[in-house]
Amino acid sequence: MTRTLLSIVALSLTLAGQQTLDRSKIPPPGKLPVLRVPTWTKTTIDNGADLIVSEKHDLPLVSFTITIVGGADQFESAGKRGVASVTASMLNEGTRTRDGEALSNALQLLGTSISVSVGSETGSIGFVSTTGKFPQTLDILADMLVNPTFPADALERLRGQRLVALEQAKAQPNAIAGRVYPRVLYGASHPFGQPITETTVKAITRDDVVAFHKAFFQPGRAVVTVVGDVSAAAVKTTIEHALAAWPKGGEKPAFTYPSLPPPSSMTIYLVDKPGAAQSTFAIGNPGPPRNTPDYYSLQVMNTILGGMFQSRLNANIREEKGYSYGVNSGFAYGKGPGAFRAGGDIVSAKSDAALVEFMKELRGIGGSRPVTDDELSMAKDSLIQRLPAQFASVQGINGAITTLWTQTLPGDYYQQYGAKIGAVTKEDVVRVAKQYIDLDHLAIVIVGDRASIEAPLKATGIAPIVVTDIEGNRSGS
Repeated sequence: MTRTLLSIVALSLTLAGQQTLDRSKIPPPGKLPVLRVPTWTKTTIDNGADLIVSEKHDLPLVSFTITIVGGADQFESAGKRGVASVTASMLNEGTRTRDGEALSNALQLLGTSISVSVGSETGSIGFVSTTGKFPQTLDILADMLVNPTFPADALERLRGQRLVALEQAKAQPNAIAGRVYPRVLYGASHPFGQPITETTVKAITRDDVVAFHKAFFQPGRAVVTVVGDVSAAAVKTTIEHALAAWPKGGEKPAFTYPSLPPPSSMTIYLVDKPGAAQSTFAIGNPGPPRNTPDYYSLQVMNTILGGMFQSRLNANIREEKGYSYGVNSGFAYGKGPGAFRAGGDIVSAKSDAALVEFMKELRGIGGSRPVTDDELSMAKDSLIQRLPAQFASVQGINGAITTLWTQTLPGDYYQQYGAKIGAVTKEDVVRVAKQYIDLDHLAIVIVGDRASIEAPLKATGIAPIVVTDIEGNRSGS
């Protein structure tokens, strides 16, 4: 044994002898996290994009993101679903000055990477770098954004990868539920009910990719967010120089979604997955947009119902009954009517019993089982105390600030959050549960072994059963 190791062992034994830990007592809680919301400046750069800069000089790091308002639901057609994600991936495949390999090598030398994504309502391109490598990394990002070449061979490779992923998803119950659930909620004519399919991916051409890039990535609907070890004044000059070739243009989309289909009476939509050891549940209905005045009450209500480990759903179905490794619930907030969903993976033999418990808790949060003072306090504490963690890193700060812009929230949103959550009452919880969880029109999607679970589910009498295929189309049997 070396002298260094002997010293470590001796020190450990000394410290152990000095500690008197009473394991019969629960340790006291640590200090509550303190919310420190950073400041930022907001201007506009030459091409019309908004610029938000928050200086943070404790570490030599910079988080840079260009966020585009609007996404696949606003810029894709139903027959070309997937072109948004394909275009995002192809920005890494080469520019007029660098092919894909050269881009990758250049970023590796800088010790960073550039991520590009286009979601349903927003898109982004960005990176985190050291302060010293920020200008060089920004120049590469600008090249990718303005000068992509979209090579045909890369498109075919990416198409093949997506087709393989779609085929593999057919064997994954969670992926199947993720396709069927929006379809039964929104229908095939609503953007929320239109998934990416093999047919839509095969239909994408290089011209579609070029057209999507030109229409989508425009500064008039963009915000550039910079957080870290920079000077607000100096970084604006750097950004304007790097993005000088990104021409003006673009407006924020209106986010006018079509009307929802009339709600159906509560129905169980059963998707057969022969031999499945577990059943995947997705239960809910269309919900409100992010700008609902009931947002804070909904946050507290959902936290009690299924938004934390100690929630009613998890305490019942996982901890007490042992039917699952974990269940939860949540709202998909955005500009449109994102879904409320409760669910999880359930032991196949307990599918019927678990459904009974799901329904009991969904009814209970609406008033049949009153919310206790302890539940209300725990939910509020959970929401308020997790907020400071959003500002612990340059990436977190960047995301928090960008959210204000994309969701049109007030500048003092985070400062007011604790008070707004704290003002929620038990009556508010019951009211929003009744209003936004429509017990008479719930869609209950269950992906599992039909042969073993259909009869027990039917015996519960909770709702009629409709059998669908993995796309949500009703089966003939």
